Amino acid sequence: MHDGMTLADAELKKRLKILEQEHRDLDMAIEALHSAGSFDQLQILRMKKRKLLLRDQIRHLEDQILPDIIA
Repeated sequence: MHDGMTLADAELKKRLKILEQEHRDLDMAIEALHSAGSFDQLQILRMKKRKLLLRDQIRHLEDQILPDIIA
């Protein structure tokens, strides 16, 4: 790779983009269910849990890509 990016970094960034897209898709799906007046609370709850899991995975990957720097 170039610009100091390793293959592992490129794979992490690729995975990060996939997770971010899935997170956005879930957000839109949840909003659509709410707008449609869906009463399937179990489905919405499962989607929200998945969204939270994705958020945690996204933050973990972001930390791997850009680790905290102690100044």
